Amino acid sequence: MLCVVYKSLKKADTYLFIERRDDFSRVPASLLETFGAPQLTMLINLATKTHLAQADLAKVKAALQSQGYYLQIPPPPENLLKQHLAQQKQV
Repeated sequence: MLCVVYKSLKKADTYLFIERRDDFSRVPASLLETFGAPQLTMLINLATKTHLAQADLAKVKAALQSQGYYLQIPPPPENLLKQHLAQQKQV
């Protein structure tokens, strides 16, 4: 299963996986508007992969088959203050 990965120039560390190069027909227009102009990053053969760096391989494959795209967004930033306060309560 081949897929094409594009990165967003508007949203840092945000990537869009689609089935075919430059075929955004199954991606909602509102998502493309928020994503901005997609910049081609790489082509991946998912059949030969055992894992991906930032995304769950099974979820990517399932999303591509069911909806035609997978959106990878960065994890939320850590709330260091919250962690510090939680540690202070334990002491």
